[in-house]
Amino acid sequence: MYQQAIELLKKLISTPSISRQEEKTADIIEEFLKSKDFEVKRKHNNVWAEHIIDKSKPIVLLNSHHDTVKPVSSWTRKPYHPDIEHNKLFGLGSNDAGASLVSLMMAFVYLSKQKSTSYDYIFLASAEEEVSGVNGISSVLPIFEKIDFAIVGEPTCMNMAIAEKGLMVLDCTAKGKAGHAARDEGINAISIAVDDIKTLENYQFEKSSELLGNVKLTVSQINAGTQHNVVPETCNFVVDVRTNEHYSNKEVCEIIDKLLKSDVKARSFRLNSSSIPMTHEIVKKGLDLGLKPEIKEGIKIYIALLK
Repeated sequence: MYQQAIELLKKLISTPSISRQEEKTADIIEEFLKSKDFEVKRKHNNVWAEHIIDKSKPIVLLNSHHDTVKPVSSWTRKPYHPDIEHNKLFGLGSNDAGASLVSLMMAFVYLSKQKSTSYDYIFLASAEEEVSGVNGISSVLPIFEKIDFAIVGEPTCMNMAIAEKGLMVLDCTAKGKAGHAARDEGINAISIAVDDIKTLENYQFEKSSELLGNVKLTVSQINAGTQHNVVPETCNFVVDVRTNEHYSNKEVCEIIDKLLKSDVKARSFRLNSSSIPMTHEIVKKGLDLGLKPEIKEGIKIYIALLK
């Protein structure tokens, strides 16, 4: 099974699967699951199989994604050429999230062949994760009648990630008044934006998290002006917001909107922070197993958790 996993991962790395262009890796995953005698289902480039024998048992979703970001020009290796050096496999998507995807798939295959386990399982290889696309996992989840728990594979150095920050992107527009730069006229929108950016940099949200820390605000883009001698009437800037579990994205947006002179518009509220209690039975099982960053045998860990 180990060698099968390595060969499958190498095949996936060799096949470009940039977000929204994952058709060929979806084909590979579908073909592999069919070769293991599963009934495979597919929507867009999301591929899944189910092993549900007893609906009274809890159903665990095993999920990771098979899309990747685009390779960048600074790469020192060929992104689609899987190389093994010093027992490490290199290639675009090898870590994020090919290793997790293949580990979970192999765990699903193994567990589905066992005569008796405490859970039933769904394995889902999802698409468009890197771009939070509408044709990714959110398009598939409503199809499943029941999911009691999910293990989502991402590169975490084999730590159990029990919480994650939410993500929200804000488009902000400072509005001034146009004028000629040579005369004392107009209201410079850049100055308004700068004041607002300073406000964001200095603002501290009241509720901090032991798990996730503070809400983090980062101004990541700014644009203004049409030419050198015109006082800009608008200045647009983008704020990347990472929320903790104490705030919904909508609440944070409302707080920021009251703080700033600029108009504030959220692109979406849907990616809220999420967490799981340390007292959950599977989390406790992982702690009992001594999960630490140095543990690297991902397939064995997933199987041990779910037996």
